[in-house]
Amino acid sequence: MYPMALKCALFLFAIICCYAPAAGVRDVPLSLQPGFNLTSRLEDGGSALVECWNAMAEIKSCSNEIILYFMNGATDIGPACCDAIGMITRHCWPAMLTALGYTAEETNILRGYCDATSSGGGPAPSPITM
Repeated sequence: MYPMALKCALFLFAIICCYAPAAGVRDVPLSLQPGFNLTSRLEDGGSALVECWNAMAEIKSCSNEIILYFMNGATDIGPACCDAIGMITRHCWPAMLTALGYTAEETNILRGYCDATSSGGGPAPSPITM
């Protein structure tokens, strides 16, 4: 009975070996989310991506204003810096400011300050210091 079981096992193994390459070659469509295709972003010229990186460079250059604003609330954040904050928080990667060391709460405060100053309602109140 042992040789019969061995023959069945070898037969099944041979069938599996025949079907395995066919299963590995089949075309499986990738389900990518729209907007996450690198090729299409690069073909579009990547203008939005360039604007995001320019905004990051602007945030770096105005970091002193942002730090002073949070430390004493007396420094006004300039329009170029507010434009960069708006670009990053609305059109790029909102979490990028947290990657630069700002908390989510500080990011919301910056966005609120810049929204208030851009609407012409006068300067926004200084941040709450604890």
